[in-house]
Order: sequence, then C-alpha cells, then structure tokens
Amino acid sequence: MSPDRLIYMANQIGTFFQSQGHDRAVPGIAEHIKKFWDPRMKRAIFAHLDAGGADLAPDVREALTSLKQTTTLPAAP
Repeated sequence: MSPDRLIYMANQIGTFFQSQGHDRAVPGIAEHIKKFWDPRMKRAIFAHLDAGGADLAPDVREALTSLKQTTTLPAAP
C-alpha cells in the first residue's frame, strides 16, 4: 500500500476521533491502528513517520509516535 494511501487513512481515523478532544483522540487513534492495521501497514507508516511524517495531522503524528514506542513488529518477510 502506498504511503499516500496510509497517510490518508491515518488522517481519516484522526478526523473521526477529533471530536473527542486531544486527550481521548490520541490514544483512540493509536488503539485503532494497533488493532486494525496489519504489520506491513504499521511498518510503512512508521517508516514515513521516521522520515519526517509529512502530511500527518498533529494528533495522528502523536498517536503514531506513542504506538511506535510500544509496538514490536514481526520481522519483514
């Protein structure tokens, strides 16, 4: 999946949680991505985050940063 598509999807998740306020949105975004994105998707969005995270909404960037710190992904095939 292309980085542009993953950015779009992550930002859509962020938009959904935005109405809950920052303190609930950030963990909600992280939990959603943790539960529903496969390891390849997480690996790709984390790589994008490491490269500067261009075009990620602030709450999404924060959620991904915290998720990355607590996630161990299986080795890439």
